[in-house]
Amino acid sequence: MQTSFNLKNMRFYAYHGVLPQEKIIGNNFVVNVTFTAEVSRSFETDNVADTVNYAAVYDLVKAEMAVPSKLLEHVAGRIFSEIKRSFPRINSLEVRLAKLNPPVSGEMEASEIIITDNE
Repeated sequence: MQTSFNLKNMRFYAYHGVLPQEKIIGNNFVVNVTFTAEVSRSFETDNVADTVNYAAVYDLVKAEMAVPSKLLEHVAGRIFSEIKRSFPRINSLEVRLAKLNPPVSGEMEASEIIITDNE
């Protein structure tokens, strides 16, 4: 039996971007993480050790968002890899990282990177 988890709209202010001003001024980012895991034992035990601790997943995302990078792909890839490494109970994973109001020559709500691994 698989259980789905959605960590929705985690908001961070960070300094990711190619342009020099992005490293100085920063920007708002939104991260969404969706994953499945076999945690049915926790239904009976009520023990966090028998599930995936979503607070620990959040802390991992927060730590990776604090490390400046040029590319969203790099940040999202680090988040994805660290979640997979740190939580082997996870079977499938999707990481979505959006930069709000990206610096383009027009109006755009966000640019988003999506990494998916559906095993």
